[in-house]
Amino acid sequence: MTRILGIDPGSRITGYAIIDDTVQGMKYVTSGCIRIKADYFPDRLKRIFDGVCEIVDQYEPTQMAIEQVFMHRNADSALKLGQARGAAICAGQHGGLTVFEYAARQVKQALVGKGNAEKQQVQHMVKILLGLQGNLQIDASDALGICLCHAHHQQTAKKMQQREIG
Repeated sequence: MTRILGIDPGSRITGYAIIDDTVQGMKYVTSGCIRIKADYFPDRLKRIFDGVCEIVDQYEPTQMAIEQVFMHRNADSALKLGQARGAAICAGQHGGLTVFEYAARQVKQALVGKGNAEKQQVQHMVKILLGLQGNLQIDASDALGICLCHAHHQQTAKKMQQREIG
């Protein structure tokens, strides 16, 4: 079994999720959001770091998958997002996790089949793949999507290794 922590970084809301990748399939463990109310940016980064450390301590994941930053229009937003992402990565490394990074396009492609899918499509597929009912916060469903993308990539890599050996 591999326990995967997925992180959808944000400087105000950081989504997190944990799934277990087992021989029986993917199993939902938990998901939620680290909400940051501080205005002083270094305090926000510390809250992200502390929040991810708490999750790692409580759920003991073995791997971490995180979304990469992409530059769209606003350079300042991308820089803040990159710093939030860095705080989360440092927390994962502090907890001894191997960190894997995925572009948003890769996550959407893995779950929906197209890299330009809408967030609601990703959320819908996450619920189907994990058998979840009810509402999911969008940041938490994005983090679950990152977990599922990582699990899919890991399974594919294992199958390719087995073919090379066999």
